[in-house]
Amino acid sequence: MSSERTLGRLAEDSWNRLGDHDALYYEGVWHRGHDLAGRARRVTGGLKALGVLPGDRVVVMMVSCPEVQIAYQALWAAGAVVTPVVFLVGAEELRHIVTDSEPRALIASAELLPAVLAATEGLDVAVVVTGDPVTGDPVDGGRRVTSFAELEEAAEAGAAVRDEDDLAALMYTGGTTGRAKGVMLSHAGLWHVSKAAHDLTYRPEVNRAIVPVPLSHSYGLIIAITKMHSPEPVHTVLMRWFTPKAFLQLATEQRVQYGAVVPTMLSELLAEPLESTPMPDLLYLTCGAAPLGREVLAEFERRVPSVRVIEGYGLTETSAVTTFNPLDARKTGSAGLPLPGYTITIRDDDGEPVEQGDIGEICVRGDSIMRGYWRSPDESGHALVDGELRTGDIGCMDDDGYLFVVDRKKDLIIRGGFNIFPRDVEDELNRHPDVALSGVVGRPDARLGEEVVAFVQLRPGGSVTADGLMDWARERLGRVRYPREVHFVEEIPVTSVLKLDRKLLRSRFI
Repeated sequence: MSSERTLGRLAEDSWNRLGDHDALYYEGVWHRGHDLAGRARRVTGGLKALGVLPGDRVVVMMVSCPEVQIAYQALWAAGAVVTPVVFLVGAEELRHIVTDSEPRALIASAELLPAVLAATEGLDVAVVVTGDPVTGDPVDGGRRVTSFAELEEAAEAGAAVRDEDDLAALMYTGGTTGRAKGVMLSHAGLWHVSKAAHDLTYRPEVNRAIVPVPLSHSYGLIIAITKMHSPEPVHTVLMRWFTPKAFLQLATEQRVQYGAVVPTMLSELLAEPLESTPMPDLLYLTCGAAPLGREVLAEFERRVPSVRVIEGYGLTETSAVTTFNPLDARKTGSAGLPLPGYTITIRDDDGEPVEQGDIGEICVRGDSIMRGYWRSPDESGHALVDGELRTGDIGCMDDDGYLFVVDRKKDLIIRGGFNIFPRDVEDELNRHPDVALSGVVGRPDARLGEEVVAFVQLRPGGSVTADGLMDWARERLGRVRYPREVHFVEEIPVTSVLKLDRKLLRSRFI
């Protein structure tokens, strides 16, 4: 088999093709391409000296920083399987991921070291920490921690020979419906999706990007890979974490032209003085990872008319991206067209294709879907039916082949025999001028089966009452779908991968 479509080879080809340039801006400093490439090659040698072998899993749990990209590229060059973990995960989930994936090593940011040591206690895992140099002295009862700087002291090493069908990443799902599962993604799958995403968005004159999404999320991972396909240098502004004020400041100062966001980021930006914030170069923002409310999109584009929000759709199980709106043929409210190599079929509960335009489960077939769930044959068999991924998402396709995502199948509320999609209710609630964000779930009800319940985060100064919101929703949604309960919260909870955390909202009724 060919090793041409492997990510270690892609990184090496990218370094050789693009030459030296201002590649990555982070916290006031531009990092040059040759410097990053040299560091990655040395870390590859350091990983091999640490005992990392081809096929070994290595957990990467860091806040977004240049070392994340360096670690990814070095691990792929070493033949290892990158296992990214969002730094916001709890101790129990981290322990589960480390126990389940059995990594050879774990690379973490310095501020996360106490949590990492606790999660790996009693396990045979080498711990590497970035940030301030760590001495070789034993810590916490005799465990030794290696510094990232120590890895960089090794001699440069080239890329190991890997097959394109080998695992490149083991990515754990956000766990919104249960215990996180490891999604097995191949080199070829990630290579193909990132190349397709690059080809859809590439414009030679558009080369200054901002990345506020975590590089440890599948969305951030595919962004990091996508830029390696560029024939010309890309100048990337990387944010340690997102804050709306910092985003606007960086977008203006660094004259960024495009970026990648999630819906919660757009919602937070709406609370800022966008009309008086100059972002003359910003052309578009891609938006993914969770459904984008129609009102949020419309309000953002009304206040920043020079910027277009381009929606896409994907899952970790489809190598992050499945559909995308063409830049010059966007359909507002749509998740776009399938990427080359993907086929989407909308199926009913019996697994049969529905009529064009009808709603059903989104099912995906293509070479870039996951190979299955790590050590979970039963879960894999349930999700992959005859090679086709049953996504658990509900949607429909129009006559032009554009996908419209309605909601998660497991989030569907059945009230008195009527199907109610939480996203439809949230969209109407979010249109109220006092509402910043909402989350809707079903509560068990003895008479109707389920009842519609809304959690609402108000904008600063918002004064609408629960009765007022229920009246607002009833007028727009009718007498079946409007929420019978409204609870005000200081902040709508999101998961570690920035999706609305319905699991946490539901837990209030258990």
